Amino acid sequence: MPICDLVIRGGTPVIPAGFADYPDGLADLAVVDGRIVEIAPEIAGTGSEEIDARGLHLFPGLIDAHVHFNEPGRTDWEGFATGTRALAAGGVTTFFDMPLNAHPPVLDGPSFDLKLAAARTSSLVDFGLWGGLTPGNLDRLDELAARGVVGFKAFMSNSGIDDFPAADDLTLYEGMRRAAQMDCIVAVHAENDQITGHLARRAVARRQTTARDYLASRPAIAEHEAIARAILFARDTGCRLHIVHVSTGHGVELVAAARAEGVDVSCETCPHYLVLTEDDLERLGALAKCAPPLRSPAEQEQLWRQLANGQLPMIASDHSPAPAAMKTGPDFFQLWGGISGCQSTLQLLLTEGYERRRLPLATIAERTSRYVARRFGLPHKGRMEVGADADLALVDLGASSVLRPADLLYRHQHSPYSGRRLCGRVVQTLVRGTTVMREGAIVSPPVGQLVVPDRSAAAGEREPAPLIGG
Repeated sequence: MPICDLVIRGGTPVIPAGFADYPDGLADLAVVDGRIVEIAPEIAGTGSEEIDARGLHLFPGLIDAHVHFNEPGRTDWEGFATGTRALAAGGVTTFFDMPLNAHPPVLDGPSFDLKLAAARTSSLVDFGLWGGLTPGNLDRLDELAARGVVGFKAFMSNSGIDDFPAADDLTLYEGMRRAAQMDCIVAVHAENDQITGHLARRAVARRQTTARDYLASRPAIAEHEAIARAILFARDTGCRLHIVHVSTGHGVELVAAARAEGVDVSCETCPHYLVLTEDDLERLGALAKCAPPLRSPAEQEQLWRQLANGQLPMIASDHSPAPAAMKTGPDFFQLWGGISGCQSTLQLLLTEGYERRRLPLATIAERTSRYVARRFGLPHKGRMEVGADADLALVDLGASSVLRPADLLYRHQHSPYSGRRLCGRVVQTLVRGTTVMREGAIVSPPVGQLVVPDRSAAAGEREPAPLIGG
């Protein structure tokens, strides 16, 4: 009789250095009731299901803490069914959906319930939901916290969505104080709205509406000032703070310095800042438009150094899709500013990080899985260890392919990475031991479940990401 639900045999686990010593780097892994129960050089028992993973690397499933799936209300931009197909194809097993592009946005208990129902119906992978922090909803934050939001997202600049206004300084400060009382994290889009807004209006008035004009309207100082201001508020209120999509090395340094001084603050960057530069924005146009915008090659290399040395602990896709009609037109300022790319995160990191810069595989796993789970209080996620959820991506590191639009499983098949040769191929993705994707095909009904942060565990995560090899 089988002793396990699943046994994966002969894979190469991507784990922190020193976690275990396997002969030839190979291991078997056993799963019961969706959890890992044994990792050993050779498991003697059998499983109801067995997977031959010889020649494949076993990554902990990625946790993408920043996506915009826009459901309910804007499913024509993206929805949970299409978005999670792409995540599963890219080895992502858990995601956190942002609150603003849904209609209604997630600003209170009833709107959370609507989004939760949509996600439970269609999500192939596990999910968390961000709530919003905007003027007018501070008295509803407790409803969101009680329902288990990941945290509260606020914009320090124009969000581009009319029903999700930016948080003025008093709203942000008071929201942080309230979040600290509830032991919730606040995530901010950090750009100074007075700087970016004024420069954009002046450029448009002068009919300076090219991609380069857009870049000039969002200088790095706007990001740096807003990060520093958010840190100041967090220091005073005792709020846990997360800075999303940091695009500059100095922005990361501001966060690292504050952490060293005891402020509970973290940050993420995105694959597009690691792979694309401002020159690509001119070449690709709206496919590469984002905010903060793409930066110089020098800024990009600094981010890679900070990923390697641990100052920059986390990577998220910021998948922000829109129909093609919203990405075309003569005025670059009017085009939707969001990059689609959640399916390609791991391959981009394997190509530009592991292959090109020799970034260790274990560091990639740390920045995309293990640290994310620690920071946001998911004790059973992000770890390839006994007791953890069996969330896994089986990857053929020897494979490579040119990304084609037809390969993309999200709703609108456009990507700034189309035409690139990408290293690695996600062969199989498992969510709590259930195979949801195999060889590019979705093979499971929706199995995604809501993940709710253990806030006490997240609050204890104050140490910088460790320097790891492997």
